[in-house]
Amino acid sequence: MNTNTMKQKWPILGLLLLMAAGNAAAQSRQDLIAASQAGASPLFFQPGEDVPLVSTGGFSDSRESIIRNGLPRFFKKANAGKPVVVGFIGGSITQSNAGYRPQTVRYLQAMYPGVEIQALNAGVSGTGTELGACRIGEQLLQHHPDLVFVEFAANGAYAKGMEGIVRQIRRTSPATDICLIYTIIGAQPQIYAAGNVPENIKGLERIAEHYGLPSVHLGLHPALLEKEGKLLWKGNKADSGRILFSNDGVHPLQEGGNLYAAAIARSMEKMKSQAAAQNAQPLPAPLFPDNWEDAGMYDPRQIARFSGGWEAVTLPQFSAWFPVIQKASSPGDSFTFRFKGSAFGIFDVGGPEAGQIVIEVNGKTMKTIGAAEPGTQIFKLEQGDSIPVNRFNTYCNNRYRGQHQLFTLEPGEHTVTIRLSSQKADKAAILGPEKTEDINQHPEKYDRTVLYLGKILIKGKPVLNGNR
Repeated sequence: MNTNTMKQKWPILGLLLLMAAGNAAAQSRQDLIAASQAGASPLFFQPGEDVPLVSTGGFSDSRESIIRNGLPRFFKKANAGKPVVVGFIGGSITQSNAGYRPQTVRYLQAMYPGVEIQALNAGVSGTGTELGACRIGEQLLQHHPDLVFVEFAANGAYAKGMEGIVRQIRRTSPATDICLIYTIIGAQPQIYAAGNVPENIKGLERIAEHYGLPSVHLGLHPALLEKEGKLLWKGNKADSGRILFSNDGVHPLQEGGNLYAAAIARSMEKMKSQAAAQNAQPLPAPLFPDNWEDAGMYDPRQIARFSGGWEAVTLPQFSAWFPVIQKASSPGDSFTFRFKGSAFGIFDVGGPEAGQIVIEVNGKTMKTIGAAEPGTQIFKLEQGDSIPVNRFNTYCNNRYRGQHQLFTLEPGEHTVTIRLSSQKADKAAILGPEKTEDINQHPEKYDRTVLYLGKILIKGKPVLNGNR
């Protein structure tokens, strides 16, 4: 998506809901639908006129933000009145227009009214740091951001992936400042309210400490408000004057997102007041030698060979991620690529017709043998009778959605072939009895077998034209 594309394209369902609802709560629900069910959001954005300017308020708690080395390069540039680029990378809370992102940019614009601020939204619903490490180069770093907010605590908080994101930013763009932000889910408000920190966030704090990065606990204030009876973390409507944070316990409604953004605003004010010019610090040794610093995502047309039967298509709602998609719809259609590294995968589009794939590595059929890393979409492979990998899941019920899956191998050079399988999954069983309305009404959609390939993911480097 180029810089001139500033307006988000909403799905038809979203437009109907928006037209039918004329209040802020309905707008927030619509934003959640757009983030969790729609396609790719435009990369470049500006907050709309309806985005509120959050207040730092009277809340103060030393646990909310840990400044460490702060954001000195960002503030030096902004204080000098120079244009700045601010990037956001994370899951659905980042992708959403209610979560915190537009409100944060609105606050920065008020903080620096004479500064041109360009903002980038690299939020991808339902994904964690393993995909984030693969896509940060293309979606953020090539645009040379001055500041990157990283939000993945609610999506697995995979520490090796987070370290890969941090190291890629530091190695590729040493002048870019980084701020880790921690959203929370489920019962985690009670953990904060009891004076503790969720375990997944403790793991990310190790990385923040190691690299001297500021971090912000966005959920601390909402958790304390809930403890005081002033906030309802999850519900359908506000009651007794309490703030309704979310409908689902995960994705903030507008008021919840405003609380998240206010935490960032307070932290930015603290860092601005003590900002001092600093040279980029040397990159320390990694905490995890097998982190995802060498991860990337690649245009399949540039690194793979395709059998006959594939066609290049465009899906407008995903064009911000995949300008062109390679579509296979005949069993046996395959593509092959080589790489040197320890993991590979695909970033594709799931939908009613999504089929199954068969994987071959170095000429041998493979099967998955379970998750390689908890809380991720990273799986182990071993040689054996091929069990197709299913690209259809419950999120494919009458909608399309970006999805990914990665597979680990022993480090080395590998030739990978991925083939569309002739076997069909029992999609009705996958959806379950509560989600069969559309498949019963339109079985022809689900009876198809299709792979929509957007990107090839590699932990390592592709091998092209015989180069090692």
